Amino acid sequence: MLFHVSEESGITRFEPRASEYVSGLVVWAIEERRLCNYLVPRECPRVTYYAGVGATAADVARFLGSSPAVVAIESGWLERVRSTRLYCYHMPAETFECLDACAGYFVSRVPVVPSRIEVFDDPVGELQKRGMELRMAPSLWPLRDAVVASSLQFSLIRMRNAAPRSTA
Repeated sequence: MLFHVSEESGITRFEPRASEYVSGLVVWAIEERRLCNYLVPRECPRVTYYAGVGATAADVARFLGSSPAVVAIESGWLERVRSTRLYCYHMPAETFECLDACAGYFVSRVPVVPSRIEVFDDPVGELQKRGMELRMAPSLWPLRDAVVASSLQFSLIRMRNAAPRSTA
């Protein structure tokens, strides 16, 4: 099963749309193990990471501690994360192809009818139920730079919406 998370309720059919990341029209979906990366409002900038096969013990200790994975957001987004209702559409996998195995991205080039919809009124609680750690920082840029330079697997999502880098 694949998923599509939205702040929009009542979507009965997903039509392929243009994307800046893929040629042609596509419907996006995420696999279950990376669903946690999307349990925040769509426009919320975030740095997400976990230990992959090549992760060093030092990086795991430094960035993860005892957490299996982390979703980091700017502290200014916390109240919006807490108050957002999310709709998790269950997407049948038959027409999807894997676009990025690390990030868990899948695309379909044909319309998709969701098989089920879950409503998440408590995104923070949903992250916790999945064993994820939600971290906050005044700025994501120092963490982003450190994670990119590490041996961890990561996704940088909606960073164009992050507060500007500090020049100090």
